[in-house]
Amino acid sequence: MALLLEHEFKPLPADKQIETLPFLEAVAHLPPFFDCLGTPIVYSPVKADLTGNIKKIRAVYDSNPAKFKTLQNILEVEKELHGSAWPKTGATLALMWLKRGLKFILVLLQSISDGERDEEHPNLIRVNALKAYEIALKKYHGWMLQKLFTGSVYALPYKSDLLKALEKGKEVKEEESIEKIHQFVTRVAPILDAIYEMYTKMNAELSYKA
Repeated sequence: MALLLEHEFKPLPADKQIETLPFLEAVAHLPPFFDCLGTPIVYSPVKADLTGNIKKIRAVYDSNPAKFKTLQNILEVEKELHGSAWPKTGATLALMWLKRGLKFILVLLQSISDGERDEEHPNLIRVNALKAYEIALKKYHGWMLQKLFTGSVYALPYKSDLLKALEKGKEVKEEESIEKIHQFVTRVAPILDAIYEMYTKMNAELSYKA
């Protein structure tokens, strides 16, 4: 799974302190995932949002690598720095939206890996994409965006074409590609869960609609 496994995420440490730089370097290679889904009118903005949020977090990290060594450091320092404007500001806000985009990718891939499908149309990924959208993004989107995303599932590629795109055009057996997806999800899921847990513990999660 060339696109997903070329740049692996570091394992989640026991203390759940996620180092900022290795996380950003790994996640920076994921925005092209949305190119594999086609439908530019829907997924290009999501890709751009993901890329933009990564850049915002990186800019904060680069301003003082020692101070912002971990993602938790970022939230703690910005909470102190921005006062009542926090968490709707800075890298804290960027990471909040970044984790939602990652959640969409992860749930979609997990659903495919688990074999969830429309039995009448087993090569379609509508079921998987709708599940990912419902879980990761829908409640943060207004009515128009929800309609746009729901309609976009009819233009998604076939599962076989998605897997080939994730392999960067190489012909690979489906079971091999699915196993690579499973490896990716297994590695990233604990990291993403830890980020969500951090936001909950620090009361940094916002529920406003985009």
